[in-house]
Amino acid sequence: MNILFRGGRAFTPGGVLAEAVLVRDGVIAAVGPERDLARQAHETVDLDGGLLVPGFTDAHLHPVQAGLERAKCDLSEVFGLDAYIAMIADYAANNPDKEWIDGGGWDMSAFPGGLPHRDHLDFLDRPAYLIQRDHHAAWVNARALERAGVTRDTPDPADGRIERDATGEPTGVLHEGAMDLVGLLTPRPTAQDLDDALADAQRHLFSLGITGWQDAIVGSYAGSQDQLPTYVAAARAGRLRARVVGALWWDRTRGLEQIDDLVARRASAEGLDRFRATSVKIMQDGITENFTAATLEPYCLCGGTGLSYVDPYKLREYVAELDRRGFQVHFHAIGERAVREALDSFEGTDPGNRHHVAHLQIIEPSDVPRFAALGVTANLQPLWATHHAQMDELTLPYLGEPRSSWQYPFKDLLAHGTRLCAGSDWPVSSADPLQGMHVAVNRTEPGSSVHAGYPTAQTPFLPGQRIDLATAMTAYTAGSAWINRSPAGVIEPGRPADLVVLDRDPFELPSEEIWTARVRMTFVDGEAVHESR
Repeated sequence: MNILFRGGRAFTPGGVLAEAVLVRDGVIAAVGPERDLARQAHETVDLDGGLLVPGFTDAHLHPVQAGLERAKCDLSEVFGLDAYIAMIADYAANNPDKEWIDGGGWDMSAFPGGLPHRDHLDFLDRPAYLIQRDHHAAWVNARALERAGVTRDTPDPADGRIERDATGEPTGVLHEGAMDLVGLLTPRPTAQDLDDALADAQRHLFSLGITGWQDAIVGSYAGSQDQLPTYVAAARAGRLRARVVGALWWDRTRGLEQIDDLVARRASAEGLDRFRATSVKIMQDGITENFTAATLEPYCLCGGTGLSYVDPYKLREYVAELDRRGFQVHFHAIGERAVREALDSFEGTDPGNRHHVAHLQIIEPSDVPRFAALGVTANLQPLWATHHAQMDELTLPYLGEPRSSWQYPFKDLLAHGTRLCAGSDWPVSSADPLQGMHVAVNRTEPGSSVHAGYPTAQTPFLPGQRIDLATAMTAYTAGSAWINRSPAGVIEPGRPADLVVLDRDPFELPSEEIWTARVRMTFVDGEAVHESR
């Protein structure tokens, strides 16, 4: 079956906007003027003035976890203590048989100092475990602390912190590795729960034009279940239609001895058409808002330089061996020290393994050129580069200058020849690539961020680090597909017809309206997997 996409424009390599695209048997056959291709078509898709783009690839997200959270007490669509309590109470009333009230999505900026309290949840007749929107902390009640045996005498784990009041009593917030003290006691999802979560996530991602992704944690972390069997089963059964790479979780309590286990886990997915477990995820630090991001100089007001979860000297040995075994290494690095430690570990590695560092909130300027020099890709989460409340109230006061001005240096990375890919970290933030592109271009929040009282700001954040729309779109398509070694991500002959029809052409919109574009249709191998109603 030959399908002609016509009536608009198509985004092709180099930002060239072509007139029409012909698909034959699920593969892009030709790109060019409509008059030259029309006679070969059996079927036509009218773009109606919109834009045809390659299917987006999200280079860093957590879809199974997102699917699970969407089925639980999901606080991500409301904002503020009163709204959270109302939703939690409603969820508890509607689920009287649940042993725990679990879910997540609360925002640190909704609370003074970014910290809720266990007392807010003590109206519940059951233990509660609610993960922060950024997935770096959990909010629990007294019943949950009692169930876990966490008291004033419980020591902090090496990779986390129990928030305590002035008397030493736990307040109900567990940071980083301390989340497991309670999280591992919550009910474990069944295999069917995990399968349903992946299916729900895939439907949602298809609705946003995302036809491939890299799951940034495939393993057990912060109380979550290992998703590897879920992906393998879905791929074998043909339920997984997207092109997916799983980043196997690096257990920071172990060392080199785990690499043989990672090799075996990788082998368990060999031969699958839609899923490969060829990347390893190392989380090197936390986040700035709870002072666990690893910095070179102390935080203002509170002191301390955050946490390096993996000893930086051992890290070099670990990465060298992973590289030798042919793994891609996918880093989480937020603070400038963590970024430097990640880059140091890549010295002497093979750029052909396509290593990348995600988040990159703070980069000390002398480290910016090292990405291109080492052949390391910058994995951007653009939605975070705005004057949102969490940035202005919980980040800037503790970073100070000049460090605050080193944040999310997209343009500087590009100017030094760094390869870019992009992702969302969903469910930490919206998975919508068009919203991410809007922020990358404008450095302001998309208008659709306004929901249920969520505060937004339209003052550009470090506007000198803006990038143009073609560059941002390439990062979400060809850049992220390249990271995944996916054959898709580009509209050119011979590529799989993973394509997205946008209802309008964002290149013809004022930049402040990029976010208003919507996905009309999504295709995988030339077959429609999503059509908007």
